[in-house]
This record gives sequence, C-alpha cells and structure tokens, in this order.
Amino acid sequence: MPFLKTTTACTASRLLPLAAALALLATSPVRADTGKLLLTGGVSSIEGAAGGGISPWAVIGSQATEGEVGVSAYLSRARTRDYGLTAYGVAVGIHDRVELSVGRQDFNTGITGTGLGLPGLHLKQDIVGAKVRVAGDAVLDSDSPMPQIAVGVQFKHLQSSGLDGTLSALGAKRHGADVYVSATKLFLAHGILVNGTLRATKANQGGLLGFGATLGGADNGYELQPEISVAYLINSKLAVGVEYRAMPNKLQRAGQAAGLGAGLRADDWKDIFIAYAPSKNVSLTAAYVDLGRIVPATTGGRKQTGVYVSAQIAF
Repeated sequence: MPFLKTTTACTASRLLPLAAALALLATSPVRADTGKLLLTGGVSSIEGAAGGGISPWAVIGSQATEGEVGVSAYLSRARTRDYGLTAYGVAVGIHDRVELSVGRQDFNTGITGTGLGLPGLHLKQDIVGAKVRVAGDAVLDSDSPMPQIAVGVQFKHLQSSGLDGTLSALGAKRHGADVYVSATKLFLAHGILVNGTLRATKANQGGLLGFGATLGGADNGYELQPEISVAYLINSKLAVGVEYRAMPNKLQRAGQAAGLGAGLRADDWKDIFIAYAPSKNVSLTAAYVDLGRIVPATTGGRKQTGVYVSAQIAF
C-alpha cells in the first residue's frame, strides 16, 4: 500500500490547556469528601470515561456526589498475542452530573508494524471526553425500574506516525468523534449492575486505525454500535462481570479494494473482569480480553486474546 503524507489542524499540544483546566478544577475548594458506594461509580475505561474497561457507563467518574467536585486518574495496560496497549488519563466529576476527561492511548503495533516495514511503530491517540447525566440516579433509584441515563461525546485525534500514508490511501482520517448514550441500572439488593451503551462512531479499532474509509467505495458514515456490561457485586469491595462492545468493520471493504482480501477485518471486543476496591479511593481491575482479529493480514488471522490490568485513584 502506498504511503501518502497527510496533515491535520489538530495536534496533541492543544490538549494541554484542557488538561491544565481539569487539574485546576480538581483543586477547587469544593472537594469530594463523602463519596459513593464502592464500585458503583465504575472504573476508568481505556478511553477515559467512567464505566467498565472497554465501555462507558452512565455513571459519573470520581468520588464526588451532589454538590461536590472530584477527580480520578488511571493507568491501564493490555497485552494480547501480537499487540500491546497502554492507556492513562484523568477525569473530573462535577456534582455527580458532569464528567470531563482527557486520555491518551499508546498502541504497540508489534508484528504489524514490522510487516509494514515500520518495526517499533507505536500509534498514539488523544481523547477528550464529556458526559452529562440527564436522568435517574443509579443508587437512589436502585429499588425502581428507572436507570441512570447519560449522554457523552469523545473527540479523538490519532497522532502522526509512519502509518499516515497507509491510512490516507485507505481513505481513513486521523480525527473523529464518537457520540453515545448509556443507561445503567443497579439492582442494589441483588448486587447486580447492568449497563447498555449505544455508540455512533466511524472509528476503526476505537480510532487507533483512523476513522472511516473511502477506498473502493467503503462505507464512510456513522454506524450505531451496541455495548453491554453486566457486573455482580460479590461484596462491597469485589465485583466480577463481562463486557461486550460491537465494533464497526469499515476497513474491510477498503482492504479488499487494496488487494488484501479480509486482511483488515475487525471483530467485536469482549472481556471477563474482576474489580477490587481496597478503599474508597483506589480500585484495581484485571480482565481476560478477546479483541478478535486486528489487521489479520499481518497476524495470520489470530484472535487477539490476552490480559488487561488497570489501577484507578479517585477522590
């Protein structure tokens, strides 16, 4: 595939003022000092929003309740058969109503980068997110049918790399936005939490392989993708659960036009997780992940299964 130079007006440096603003907001005199029930606020997802590991929930991040401002920070690491992903960031929860987040992902392309003649290639993505709770309260409404509902947006920018020419040739852009609505229902008496998210997206592999595609008439429009999470609270500090996130398959047709057959096919993501909160300010998550096939043309069609670990500090 030819490598063509592409440009974009958005740069990672433009995220610094927002990150500084979030840090300043977190040091406001109104700080979270009471906090939510353990684990009911979720953990930090790989994109920065509060929820599960791979999907946002309707909950608002940090320990802040109504009338408080809180902050959370996370560091996550996933390792599959051929790839590695590191994600980190910070989020601010305002009055348990609004969540603002900044995150970065660093994807080690491993065997794929080597196959493209780019050994050691890392793809880095910056994500700025906002979420607003519009109805319900997961805890206060736990004895009623009403879920907590939130709407969110994630602005994503894939930094320039040696893959720019390939993405340009496929008709994929390096920036895009996801919009989603989430509904979280907590059955507190039974220790069960269920979340459903519907995401409108153009992102290929969450944006790590760009957004959309046009080569060969590939679909370049937004698609609605469902995401489901179910967690069981074993006790106040320990939860187990499963997640499913449907992924668009926009690059496959472009890959076929480039003579790669199904070499760029994408599959849905899944995980089985366990989360532990030793205190109200700390949570640890471990999971078995199945990300399906990621650029199977260079990985022999192997499914990308592996492990995921994450640590979060929240106030």
